[in-house]
Amino acid sequence: MMILRLSIFLLFKIFQVSTHKSICDINKNLRFDCFPESGVTEESCYNRGCCWDTSNNEGLPICYYGSANIGYNVCGFKETITGFTLELCLTGLGGHYGKNVLKLNANFYLETDNTLHVKIFDPYNKRYEVPTPSPNVKNKATSPNYRVTYTNDLFSFKVIRISNGEVIFDSNVGGFIFSDQFIQISSILPSDNIYGLGEHVLGLKLSTDWNLLTLFSRDIPTPEGGVNLYGVHPFYVNIEKTGLGNGVFLKNSNAMDIILQPTPAITYRTIGGILDFYIFLGPTVNDVVSQYTKIVGRPIMPPYWSLGFHLCRWGYNSLNEMNAVRNRMAANQIPQDVQWNDIDYMDNFRDFTIGYSFKGLNRFVDNLHDHGMHYVIMLDPALSINYHGYLPYDEGIKENIFIKNSKGEVLVGAVWPGSAAFPDFTHPNISNYWLMQIKSFHEKLQFDGLWIDMNEPSSFVDGSSKGCPKNAYDQPPYTPAIIGGTLFQKTLCMNSQQYGGSHYNLHSLYGHLESKVTMSSLQKIRGKRSFVISRSTYSGTGGYAGHWLGDNHSTWEDLFKSIAGIINFNLFGIPLVGADICGFSGDTTEELCSRWMQLGAFYPFSRNHNDHESRSQDPAAFGELLIVASRNALNIRYQLLPYLYSLFFEAYVNGTPVARGLFSEFPTDSNCLNNDKQFMWGKGLLISPVILKGAVNVQAYLPAGFWFNFYTGELFDSQGEYVNLPASYEYVNLHIRGGVIIPTQDSAVTTTKSRENDFGMIVALNNDGKANGFLYLDDGEQILEENLDKSSIIEFHSSQGEFYSIPLHNKFLPNHTTFSKISIYGMIVEPNQVNVNGKTFLFKYDKNLKVLGISDMGLSILEENHIKWST
Repeated sequence: MMILRLSIFLLFKIFQVSTHKSICDINKNLRFDCFPESGVTEESCYNRGCCWDTSNNEGLPICYYGSANIGYNVCGFKETITGFTLELCLTGLGGHYGKNVLKLNANFYLETDNTLHVKIFDPYNKRYEVPTPSPNVKNKATSPNYRVTYTNDLFSFKVIRISNGEVIFDSNVGGFIFSDQFIQISSILPSDNIYGLGEHVLGLKLSTDWNLLTLFSRDIPTPEGGVNLYGVHPFYVNIEKTGLGNGVFLKNSNAMDIILQPTPAITYRTIGGILDFYIFLGPTVNDVVSQYTKIVGRPIMPPYWSLGFHLCRWGYNSLNEMNAVRNRMAANQIPQDVQWNDIDYMDNFRDFTIGYSFKGLNRFVDNLHDHGMHYVIMLDPALSINYHGYLPYDEGIKENIFIKNSKGEVLVGAVWPGSAAFPDFTHPNISNYWLMQIKSFHEKLQFDGLWIDMNEPSSFVDGSSKGCPKNAYDQPPYTPAIIGGTLFQKTLCMNSQQYGGSHYNLHSLYGHLESKVTMSSLQKIRGKRSFVISRSTYSGTGGYAGHWLGDNHSTWEDLFKSIAGIINFNLFGIPLVGADICGFSGDTTEELCSRWMQLGAFYPFSRNHNDHESRSQDPAAFGELLIVASRNALNIRYQLLPYLYSLFFEAYVNGTPVARGLFSEFPTDSNCLNNDKQFMWGKGLLISPVILKGAVNVQAYLPAGFWFNFYTGELFDSQGEYVNLPASYEYVNLHIRGGVIIPTQDSAVTTTKSRENDFGMIVALNNDGKANGFLYLDDGEQILEENLDKSSIIEFHSSQGEFYSIPLHNKFLPNHTTFSKISIYGMIVEPNQVNVNGKTFLFKYDKNLKVLGISDMGLSILEENHIKWST
């Protein structure tokens, strides 16, 4: 055997030398790793038919793919009504990770003018595919904005933007491998401006310097760096050198590595399923996200109250303690809409129970409701098996809805209540079972939303209480670079069985499927729009739930990193996202918490939460500094809720991000491409928070154009420049973009009260004297799929000395409709007269700030209004 191995090695050595120039003489920039595992040797590299070069010290792979030795040839072609199909036949050596698929189909669906769907699969043997719905396309696009080409020998394909010839996707590199448990494909990227590919705790713009990103759902305390985390989102946005945007989504839920290299290029390595790509042509970043969410599902429209401030901690040791926190919030007039409970409220951490220390919790919740507030509780998926007569477990056994081990027995892991079983959210009985458990508990405790945690799924034992038997799923030929090194660490055995297949395939969908069933149950029980926040997410979870960024630290670094996390999840189609304000683990300080409350007041989902081992950090827990910073920031948030709610409606309809990186709006400005210190609400509001300890000013970037101080209306005509702003504890630095109209409403301590206050309008004129905006109104809780006709949409326009509010859809009649005041920023020339609906009206004009103000108008926001000023 030793002689045979040596002979093979020498043969490949001779072959390597003789064919070096034709096969291995590849530009260093185009070398792709042929041996991603550790322990590569020259012999093992040649045994794969790959090329060997140790002469470089630039971080390049020393074992890399040659130009003509691994892949498939095109051996058939057929046109279809949606595009065309290629038959692919294995050529050369194939992959080295087990059984190679000998024949493939590559189906190209020209779905829309800006969306191409490419599906590469085994047509003869059914393989796992992600069981989430996709659009049913019956005809190909008539005028696609892309062209598709392919090579016959060693199959590859290109997607080219027709308007400028930019190559969006080009797989004519690396090694294309399709084995039973290892699939690999690479592509050249149009530029190194790449974002997304989550969930990770990294900066905003991803590094392409041999950046290894692993995707596989995992519970991890206090996450940091590029390790795999709770969610899986194989979707990226790329900004081309011209500023146009494109995006790619790989619909695959198996564990995978994604490698970004300086070419720039991307390599996908997944250990199951198929290659199911959607390629989006934009042309803007917001268009790309809209096209992506059309495929995976548009985001939910959240209840209005859920956009208020939320307060929670793991460590309310009793109902009395939680009551004391609530009372000091109210005493300091700090806005709050939602009170939460972590697992403290449960009896021995069992779902659907209330512990002795929280006796009377139902009366506390009733009191919240009496004050126009709401209540959310934690619900973990794992159910205790240790208590005789525990109905959720007994009924789960009766309904046969628990995940099984390879022997067909209920798989037992361990979570907070001890030994536990895990509901199978692919089982056909799960919907009714989960509904009945939630309904039964809701009859005892009138919660308004559910917080689903530990749903990666997480377990405190590896695999199961009995471990995992040796098998190809738990010990695959290739294991991505997951934290811990084994797929079943802190979760279930991969060979455990669910109704929908092996856990190996379904693992990273567990939280996603739980979100879907949980939201459906809540809305049936409550009969109105509900609220779910999930830790584990997958592409499309935004259609059922929001997300928080997990167990962060009380550090300045984590405050800063949260901005990139918020922006990324908006790209992923989950705009209802926030981080634990002031940090989850470790003791915060009053300075850090004050700054974090100022930032967190502008998270789309705003919640302060920390763990039981840390000191109290609610906004009234320290002193006057934190109280003032929190109260002022939250009052501004509540004033801006009509604008934020309208942005969520826009996301619900079009899928566009609510919180945006500056690159989304200014893709040709190089200063915006990696700006992770600021972010925007929609296209109109720029937030520049304090992110450094001891800061006395904020260096904020203002892209070219008109920007107005939100509070004063002071104009800054930027050429694209950095400005120093004060690092005040009294207010957060906010700027309104010229050309945008922002609706407001006077703030109050709850959204219930603020919705009874007068509306206002801030009109920020651009350099042409124009601005536009809109307002969406409904009762805040109706299920839109059923009641879209009970909504109102009002458009606002301003130009040439006039302002119009025009109801486009006027079906909702709120209790309070008074439109009382308007501020017009950028009024360069002082007006001499103002008419409101044809009547002369008093006004104020600030000559220094160039701001026109009109108050006490007494108009109705639901009627057409016309304001005119003459100079």
